[in-house]
Amino acid sequence: MNRFGKSFTGVAELSYGDGEFLIMKPGSYVVCAETGKQIPLDELRYWSAELQEAYVDCEAAVTRWRTVQAKS
Repeated sequence: MNRFGKSFTGVAELSYGDGEFLIMKPGSYVVCAETGKQIPLDELRYWSAELQEAYVDCEAAVTRWRTVQAKS
């Protein structure tokens, strides 16, 4: 992501892969699937390629994983 390029606002749409993500629709942030908090794209570190969801931190990712596993 280029910090010096064009500025984008609003929610971005991403395609999450293993170890990387692809920006499908430009924006400045995504929303955590567990907490609902906004995550600036340059701070995004946790996501699920399987569920195509972003998480604000490790705790949110583990909580979501446990919820999904309990439903299986």
